[in-house]
Amino acid sequence: MILTVTLNTALDLTYRVPALTPHASHRVTHVLERPGGKGVNVARVLGALGHDTVVTGFAGGPNGAVLRTLLARCPVRDALVPIGGNTRRTLAVVDDTTGDTTQLNEPGPTVTPEEWSAFLHRYGELLPAAEAVALCGSLPPGIHVGAYAELIRTARGAGVPVLLDTSGEPLRRGIAARPDIVKPNAEELAQLTGAREPERAARDARRRGAHAVVASLGADGLLAVTASGLWQAPPPATVKGNPTGAGDSAVAGLLSALVDRLPWPDRLSRAVALSTATVLSPTAGEFERETYERLLPQVAVQTQAPAA
Repeated sequence: MILTVTLNTALDLTYRVPALTPHASHRVTHVLERPGGKGVNVARVLGALGHDTVVTGFAGGPNGAVLRTLLARCPVRDALVPIGGNTRRTLAVVDDTTGDTTQLNEPGPTVTPEEWSAFLHRYGELLPAAEAVALCGSLPPGIHVGAYAELIRTARGAGVPVLLDTSGEPLRRGIAARPDIVKPNAEELAQLTGAREPERAARDARRRGAHAVVASLGADGLLAVTASGLWQAPPPATVKGNPTGAGDSAVAGLLSALVDRLPWPDRLSRAVALSTATVLSPTAGEFERETYERLLPQVAVQTQAPAA
């Protein structure tokens, strides 16, 4: 079983409009609702790949009820902890003319100390059966900034490998707890280390405690810096599409390959192929299995000198 943690789940809404014009009224041509939050997105991809996947975190209020109803239609198991606050919404407005997406993210509900304690109990119950755990996304109000560091230490104490995908101070503190993998994008990595050159920044992040750093470089693919080597995996071709959810698909690819005990180059191939297939999908945040399988053998992973 793979466990994904989303402390700030969301009910994702996507509106499509013919063209997005500031200061104008718009007629929405298509509306899509999905269960969201980074870890939930990761879990949906893992489920589509055939992995036994459990989702935990928080959900509450009318939005949380809709999220859980939608989640029940996905090939994942729901272990979300109920809270009194109302789960946030995120709104993506897709301009059909340009393909650009404008994202509006609500703040999450405040989580009480009692609700946090209930989550820690649920997390502790789930860990013994987990082959890997992913800690993903932002922290809602009421959760202390060192929460991910606490969860990483608990997972490591249970012997479960852990991947961290967050930003800002939660990333800084989480890395100090020595996660097995961190997956920042280039901007998050630069904010963490102060270095704009991705390889230098990734090496710095490893020195801060991460066992392996896999950085998303946008159109340039993924860069992995580990104890045994450095690899870069660009997409198999320049692609145009909606990048929404592509990073979450990459995380799912890394986790899937981790539990399948694949070497690093194959992990990156899977992550890049899934990410690229997500960009190409007509539905934001989804991927088509046929596209993924076609792209997978086309990903050329470049091996470089061993990392320090």
